[in-house]
Amino acid sequence: MSTLKKIPVVRKELLFPFIIITSLFALWGFANDVTNPMVTAFKKVMPELSWTQAYLVQFAFYFGYGCMAIPAALFIKKYTYKKGLILGLTLYAVGAFLFYPAAALEEYSFFLISLYVITCGLALLETTSNPLILSLGAKETATQRLNLAQSFNPIGSITGMMVAQFVVLSQIKSSDYNVETYATLDAATKASIKTEDLSIISTPYLGIGVVVLIILIIIVFTKIPTIQEHTSLNFKDSVKKIFSKKTFFPGVIAQMFYVGAQIMCWTAIYQYVQYLNESTNSDINATYMNIIAMGIFLGGRFLGTALLSVLSAPKLLSTFAFLAIICCAGAIIIPGMPGLISLISISLFMSIMFPTIYGIALKDMGDEAKVGSAFLVMAIVGGAIFPLMQGAIIDVGGDNLADTLILGIPEVKFSFIVPMICIAVVGIYGLFAGKVEKKSKS
Repeated sequence: MSTLKKIPVVRKELLFPFIIITSLFALWGFANDVTNPMVTAFKKVMPELSWTQAYLVQFAFYFGYGCMAIPAALFIKKYTYKKGLILGLTLYAVGAFLFYPAAALEEYSFFLISLYVITCGLALLETTSNPLILSLGAKETATQRLNLAQSFNPIGSITGMMVAQFVVLSQIKSSDYNVETYATLDAATKASIKTEDLSIISTPYLGIGVVVLIILIIIVFTKIPTIQEHTSLNFKDSVKKIFSKKTFFPGVIAQMFYVGAQIMCWTAIYQYVQYLNESTNSDINATYMNIIAMGIFLGGRFLGTALLSVLSAPKLLSTFAFLAIICCAGAIIIPGMPGLISLISISLFMSIMFPTIYGIALKDMGDEAKVGSAFLVMAIVGGAIFPLMQGAIIDVGGDNLADTLILGIPEVKFSFIVPMICIAVVGIYGLFAGKVEKKSKS
């Protein structure tokens, strides 16, 4: 413990590159969380969509990770981290600007394609940035360093949520109507509202596209360290090497389930709050609740970074997973506002999961972390798969959020059984990794 405290998390000579790369964590945090509320936005603007269809927003967004992660690893293995960052930012900008023709054509599928292109860029950025951060310092502090960098991700996320609320959700005219009043409008009025609202939805993406271009220019003129560990393994041999590590493949699985849980908790909170408002005549703002959850998440990241100096990563991971499961159960079972508080509290215990799983799975991999990182980024596809399952549960009784009861619980609340199961998988991985760590020390 005392040795860890003497080793700096980031050496002075690497501080500036660390800051530049860390800024990218906020950039994809913005993309993630400006998109989560779009499930609700598209459902309002296009009421003909079922909840499952609306959740295709998340499928399109996170499916890009599954497609692009391995090509990204091959790219940065052949070239450099810096070129990976440049290509990733370019794809991010292109996808963002595609929202303009998508809004003009008023095609839901075009919006989904735009989100997919953005995510291809994000896959490159994450595949590049995470192992780069791990390598910018001593191996002993690698997990702490990644937790510190990841702590800035929620800053972008909170910004994305606020933009989604004040630029989109509070501005779209579709929100002024319920199902019955909207149905009374004539076709021309509906068409006019749809055109204007889709333009509003595209606004934050066009804005972030400009920001991404500026950051791209900065990266081009910034010296990014080229960190190599002198290996001559080809891709096939690299894959064999990383999969020979006992905690790697289970880590990929755990990461897939974790990301699914995170996206479900932060997306379906909008439906959870809508249900509470409808059933209790409340006026709770879902975005504000999500911002509170993200604030707690941010605090948890810094808390986790500190706790890792006194607790092993597997121990902290399994403990936080257990506490998150309790919160999930509370969100399902407890009625009213206490149930919502329980749902918000899950974010505290999810906070350390992504970087901690990452750090455990890639520990001591050296240059092969480039390939290993790709599989862990590919695991983000869990954000595409599991939310659709939750959306299907919400759709069980019909288009409303509480058409039927499942085991005596409204369908929208019962749907949180899916993230609870996902987090349980993360907890099991923490216990497994702890046993592997003990054996390696004995």
